[in-house]
Amino acid sequence: MLDAMPKYLVSVHHPEDYDASIENEEMTRDIDVLNDEMVAAGIRVFVGGMPHPRTAKTLRQQPDGTVSVTNGPCIKAPNHVAGFWVLDVSDEQAALEWGEKAAKACRAEIEVRLIYGSRTEAN
Repeated sequence: MLDAMPKYLVSVHHPEDYDASIENEEMTRDIDVLNDEMVAAGIRVFVGGMPHPRTAKTLRQQPDGTVSVTNGPCIKAPNHVAGFWVLDVSDEQAALEWGEKAAKACRAEIEVRLIYGSRTEAN
């Protein structure tokens, strides 16, 4: 039996020089309202925020088989993921509608992507 609903990653992207001081009470309230709405709709699987990528650790396998650990992100880019939701929705259109609400609440760019394997067979 297939899982009835695919899962989508809805991620919030900030520019490298994002200034968190622009996050005011109104924005926080809008994000809280969105989270409450997702919970009430029964579609929110997981939500998480992330610190700046400069706090990341990157692990790389070396030719000799050892693994090195370096400070900073794996990918250097002008934007980074600042937070995300995993949503259990009917289709891409529904995910895009939630993504639009996220863009408005977070005042940021949002990316919506299908999570492969989200329609899995039940035992």
